[in-house]
Amino acid sequence: MTTIPVTLPVPTAADAGHSRDHEPPEAERDGRRFAERHPALHALWMGISGGLLALVLLVGVLTVIVPKAVGGVPLTVLSPSMEPSLPVGTLLVVRPVEPEDIRIGDIVTYLPYPNDPTLVTHRVTEIAHHQDGSRVFTLQGDNNAVADSPVHDYQVRAVVMYSVPLLGYVSQWVNVDQQTWVVLVTAGALFVYAGFTVVSAARDRRRRRQEAEAEQGAEAPPA
Repeated sequence: MTTIPVTLPVPTAADAGHSRDHEPPEAERDGRRFAERHPALHALWMGISGGLLALVLLVGVLTVIVPKAVGGVPLTVLSPSMEPSLPVGTLLVVRPVEPEDIRIGDIVTYLPYPNDPTLVTHRVTEIAHHQDGSRVFTLQGDNNAVADSPVHDYQVRAVVMYSVPLLGYVSQWVNVDQQTWVVLVTAGALFVYAGFTVVSAARDRRRRRQEAEAEQGAEAPPA
């Protein structure tokens, strides 16, 4: 068997403090977390995902929880008669109201025809008081040139509490029974997401602390 003499390098004192035992293997370096390689993108993704979950939860609160808490009903604007105040697709949350509590300027929802469930939501411009104690309201859409036919107090169903643009489309897409499940699932997802974020941040801090301690131990001169 023929052998070739090989000169092996002799480790020096300078190399002793930089032992390969302290260097992470290449596979570990290549497998570092996305957050470490792209911190800006990771922060952006965390912000977007958290914002989306919070937005969905807010939609559920505005369309389900608040209306149920105050005895209100969510409605969707389907015509441009109240633009620009209430554009098409706006979510309206209305609550029952007594005729004597209605004031000029209020936006109320009324039933024009007894046998037609279609509701109309317009602004009160005049109130007439009759001797028998009844009231007749003049209503008009902000975008209409002509007022509606006189509206009697028994036709009024509710007054608008608040409105949110575009959320009416979401309310139409998800029916009342599904809305409750959407809120519950979204709330659960939000809590899980928050817990994951906290645990992940704590794990990252612990790992960085361990790496810092390992580097300090590697740089310490031998006793």
